[in-house]
Amino acid sequence: MEAIASGVLLSLHIHDLGYRAFSRNRRAVSPVPVNSIEELLFAGQMFLFQGIAGALYKLSMILKELFMGFRLANIDGRASLVLKEHYYDIETISGGELTSDLMLALGAASNLSSLSGSLQEHKPAGKLADVQLGPPVPRPSNCYAIGLNYRKHAEESTLEIPPVPMVFTKHSNCITGPEGEIEMRSDFVDYEAELVVVIGEPGKDISPDVAWEHVVGLCVGQDISDRPVQFSAGPPQFNLGKSFDTFGPIGPWLTSPDALKDRNSMEIICKVNDELRQKDNTSDLIFDIPTLISYLSEIVTLDTGDLIFTGTPDGVGAIPGNYLCDGDVLITSIDGLGTLRNKCVRISDHSRAEVMPDALAKLLTAARTKASAKEEK
Repeated sequence: MEAIASGVLLSLHIHDLGYRAFSRNRRAVSPVPVNSIEELLFAGQMFLFQGIAGALYKLSMILKELFMGFRLANIDGRASLVLKEHYYDIETISGGELTSDLMLALGAASNLSSLSGSLQEHKPAGKLADVQLGPPVPRPSNCYAIGLNYRKHAEESTLEIPPVPMVFTKHSNCITGPEGEIEMRSDFVDYEAELVVVIGEPGKDISPDVAWEHVVGLCVGQDISDRPVQFSAGPPQFNLGKSFDTFGPIGPWLTSPDALKDRNSMEIICKVNDELRQKDNTSDLIFDIPTLISYLSEIVTLDTGDLIFTGTPDGVGAIPGNYLCDGDVLITSIDGLGTLRNKCVRISDHSRAEVMPDALAKLLTAARTKASAKEEK
């Protein structure tokens, strides 16, 4: 403050000397009145303070955009941070203080945030366009998934909205990357675009009020489903039909919640060969993320790297019969999180590939009848 005032006074003194010299030449020496100097000093201070405040605000916005939170990617099996079109190897830029192991990196959110804030001081390891990304969580211990968590999806399925989260599991071997191929073994493989939550801080009996503190990041996911296997048993069980190898694409990277404009409201879109199939907003979740974390942690301890597939919007392929075909490209996007692009490949038949289970046939008949009646109205 004193330095600013001294600078302003010095400039005023120089100005006053010039003014006096000019006045002598005009034979009209008239010093600047004291109150004018005080007013000018005050105005000068306000001008400087406003300028400094404006510059600091702009700087804070830039820093928030560039450095708040982090994006964690899998580059050739190594943990890397993403900044715009470049990636930075974590072990390299941390001088070996942080490991390249992605599963261990998930438990170091605060270190990742700090490191992300200094990325511009380091040379990038390369460009994202030159590499193929792997799943940001390559070896999850547990993959939980939630059924019927969007109201419109429950309605299109002619099923009641569950009073508590409808939970099933996916085996971790189903996980693949954002550009991995989806290997299909029947003609009844379906898509389900989903927001995926990744646990960072382990916990048991987690309160909804602190649930976000246990989330290291969010990513885009697909809960690919072989409907015949899903509905073969009576009553149906979900996990095997949704756990074929490659049936859990996630990515393109892990985004920390504080890097998002609104972690509770993100548009989710699914396309097949550029044809729109699903579109909704994560704000329409029946059971939101804190509720899901709290509910699950009442029953099981949530561990670092556990995944929660939070449910899919309406528009799944089974009801109109729009199953995935060989050569289809499945495009899944969530605002602020990125996009998956997965090619579908028909590789073989499983033992029940040609069987349409009665439970599935009845469900589809009821759903299609309801959809037709709605269209007639």
